[in-house]
Amino acid sequence: MAKIIAGLGTSHVPAIGVAMDEGKTQEPYWKSLFEGYGPVRKWLAEVKPDVVILCYNDHCAAMPPDTIPTFAIGVGDEFKPADEGWGPRPVPVVKGDPDLAWHLVESLVLDGFDLTIMHQLQVDHGLTVPMSITCGQPKEWPFKVVPIEVNVVLYPQPTGRRCYALGQAIRKAVASYDKDTKVVIFGTGGMSHQIHGERSGLINKEWDTAFLNDLTANPQRLVDLTHVDYIRDAGAEGIELIVWLIMRGALNDQVKEVCRHYHVPASNTAAGLIVLENR
Repeated sequence: MAKIIAGLGTSHVPAIGVAMDEGKTQEPYWKSLFEGYGPVRKWLAEVKPDVVILCYNDHCAAMPPDTIPTFAIGVGDEFKPADEGWGPRPVPVVKGDPDLAWHLVESLVLDGFDLTIMHQLQVDHGLTVPMSITCGQPKEWPFKVVPIEVNVVLYPQPTGRRCYALGQAIRKAVASYDKDTKVVIFGTGGMSHQIHGERSGLINKEWDTAFLNDLTANPQRLVDLTHVDYIRDAGAEGIELIVWLIMRGALNDQVKEVCRHYHVPASNTAAGLIVLENR
């Protein structure tokens, strides 16, 4: 039977991908950030998931601003890197898992989640940067991916509570999948940052640290956060962190923190990473 063994939360800062693509990871500005990714790459290589369910937000690369579903899922055989204005990233094409994806569609829709079904989907840095962070620069990605997109661009975004409930429904769906499949779920985006307006450049290390702590110790506090809480304390783009709650909802109530990394700054944001294993 299929099983979710762990969850991973990570930022998807586009400049991280650029630094890797241009061979800048050992430059003074980037070195300490990338050194912190070593433990997660070792862990992922050891657990060897068959599939990653990767939850992220599109940045108007796959979907134009006039078509923004609250939740969408990719059911294709493969997903090519998107051109975000400077050409597609030089990374492998992402291989999908249509069988698992369609099983998720059926289970989640019957559970009350109306997902937009994407037969074709180009994936931007929201998906490819987490893949690079956790896998490095392989010729092929070492696992299949089922992408799930979440609207954090256009108000009203889903609440953290709704995202957590989606994670719980994903847990239920995976448990009913009859193929022997080892699954890790990613939640990506954030952490605290704002890229426009009078508070442009905002980073709140104390808030980010509390968020990371409570993913393990008190996820209910995070579930109860409102849109206003995120905007006030984590900046307008800090709302991306609701996507991490899909990952947390898909795990058991009790989890073990395997590793964590937090670095400021990464471009114009705080960069965080955490791995949680089911107990």
